[in-house]
Amino acid sequence: MTEYVTRAGIETDPQLAAFIETEVLGPLGRDVDAFWQGFAALLGEFAPRNAALLAKRDDLQAQIDAWHVARKGQPIDQGEYQAFLREIGYLVTEPGDFAIGTQNVDPEIATMAGPQLVVPILNARFLLNAANARWGSLYDAFYGTDALDAPPARPGGYDEERGAAVIAAGRKFLDEALPLVGQSWADIADEHDGKLQDESQYVGKTAKGLLFRQNGLHIEVQFDRESPIGKTDRAGISDIVLEAALTTIADCEDSVAAVDAEDKLLAYSNWLGVIRGDLSESFEKGGRTLTRTLAGDKDYTTSDGSAHSLPGRSLMFVRNVGHLMTNPAMRWDGREIPEGILDAVVTSAIGAHDVAGLGKFGNSRRGSIYIVKPKMHGPEECGFTNDLFDAVEDLLGLPRHTIKVGVMDEERRTSANLAACIHAVKDRIVFINTGFLDRTGDEIHTSMRAGPMLRKGAMKTSTWLTAYEKRNVGIGLKHGLSGKAQIGKGMWAAPDLMGQMMVEKIGHLRAGANTAWVPSPTAATLHAIHYHREDVFAIQKGLGDIPPLDQLLSIPLADGVNWSAEEIREELDNNCQGLLGYVVRWIDQGVGCSKVPDINDVGLMEDRATLRISSQHIANWLLHGVISKEQVMESLRRMAAKVDQQNAGDPFYEPLLANEGGAAFSAAKLLIFLGMEQPSGYTEPLLHAWRRRKKAGG
Repeated sequence: MTEYVTRAGIETDPQLAAFIETEVLGPLGRDVDAFWQGFAALLGEFAPRNAALLAKRDDLQAQIDAWHVARKGQPIDQGEYQAFLREIGYLVTEPGDFAIGTQNVDPEIATMAGPQLVVPILNARFLLNAANARWGSLYDAFYGTDALDAPPARPGGYDEERGAAVIAAGRKFLDEALPLVGQSWADIADEHDGKLQDESQYVGKTAKGLLFRQNGLHIEVQFDRESPIGKTDRAGISDIVLEAALTTIADCEDSVAAVDAEDKLLAYSNWLGVIRGDLSESFEKGGRTLTRTLAGDKDYTTSDGSAHSLPGRSLMFVRNVGHLMTNPAMRWDGREIPEGILDAVVTSAIGAHDVAGLGKFGNSRRGSIYIVKPKMHGPEECGFTNDLFDAVEDLLGLPRHTIKVGVMDEERRTSANLAACIHAVKDRIVFINTGFLDRTGDEIHTSMRAGPMLRKGAMKTSTWLTAYEKRNVGIGLKHGLSGKAQIGKGMWAAPDLMGQMMVEKIGHLRAGANTAWVPSPTAATLHAIHYHREDVFAIQKGLGDIPPLDQLLSIPLADGVNWSAEEIREELDNNCQGLLGYVVRWIDQGVGCSKVPDINDVGLMEDRATLRISSQHIANWLLHGVISKEQVMESLRRMAAKVDQQNAGDPFYEPLLANEGGAAFSAAKLLIFLGMEQPSGYTEPLLHAWRRRKKAGG
């Protein structure tokens, strides 16, 4: 039972209260009592509004369910369907012409194009790695991954043959990005040799070499003839360092298992450590204790002798949770408060340290706080977030629109009303993006009763998904996001398949995205190559196609498809394996994001969104008789055995197959069998309940 202290009528975990008062408000010089009084007033206004929005979601879903049930077996007429959606308020009238008015946006978001990392905020080591991924060694990225088309490194120390292939690939990159007059980078003898075809690419000299810029991103060519690499190199080049992860999202949401005050306090403490600049983490590696801290800035001197510096770290966003969940960390009026409101207040208060210049390094050079807001359904919910951020700014004494917002376009009602959603936050929006997993999960749940859905693989080429991806970019460009905000694309999930990523992920740039998610700092370094090859802002000028709403609202039903028994079993096993492999780590170990082997033993970076799509897909097939409950249980048991085998080397792993009554297997089973009744198909309510039970020893 949680013991609370009371502040202005808010019951709060005592350690969290002490953290807020001492670590957050103290350095800001804020009046503690006034803060709590203001927080209570904010809850009085926004907690009921939050509840009303969630009730509206349920009401709309009930009406959509009834509409499909009443028309069972009939083809869907788009005219009739859209008229119905407008009548119930699911579709709204589009706003007239407008352009976003966001101001004081850092160049990493507004005018630069480059990779973006998403990192679980509960893991300080990962958080530091991501924040420091602003600069990455291209040599290391090539040497350690299959992005290099050469035999893998032989074990037992440095492989000179592999190293030579890395150096050759590095020279090839330099010839593409920084071409010289009349010669190759492979021909130069030292740092003074060679002349750029475009001399404006030269930026200056660093302590380790020469600094250049291409398509807005920097390249540092390091020279050191005393280093193991440089002494074997004709020109003495020891490394090529790329500006890589321009931005990083510290995630409080889908990639973490944060279910109580203890978890929230760790999240907020890590966020404060990043903003303050003093976050550190010690760990054992190779028999030694290493300590990781935030990187300093990169200093350089221009040709005229003047000194300058570039940020040494990613520009940091923090992703708050959505509107759905509450958290026992605080209670108000006898109930747990909405976790999204708690996040908005506390992460913004921590961000205010940066605005006040209290950090060692600084995050935003424009005085802004960057918050990504996920899982909003439609413009009314975006408007709620805008009003909430207004109130938080007033509570903290921040100028209007200091808090910027990134809108995750991952719910069907948001996609269908994207222009109105952008308009609702038009003076603070800095980001829109797309994501396959959550968006498909909501696609299935919204139209659950319309009929059985396509297989997940077929979804990727379906009409609605193609329209969704194109509409997101087209609508964003139409309303002035280019040069002011990020238009992003989703995650490359396979961190071990960098060669494939280098072939495929450049497509995100060609589609008009000026950022895209990658699963690791190494992937960010490699993905940066794409931004040297393509000028995204030039590409955006040639785009503007917005597919019609008919295409977006085309429901991905498997009309006329007659799957074989083997195809059905294959799809079911794929869903059950992915679900179990992730749930067992989430529930038993509190790991919200990790490289989870898929059914083919390929490691994929999974977060909670994979559960939503998998559980909703199985629930849909169950509802429409494609599969039976018995088949689901047989698949769960088959895949439990496989997941047990895949985790056999983990000393902390608790087997699934021998523990069907345990928390992890029980949660996985209920995510499927209770999937239809979960709000919007979300997995959080069940996951949180079972994780708390596990933490309590149940």
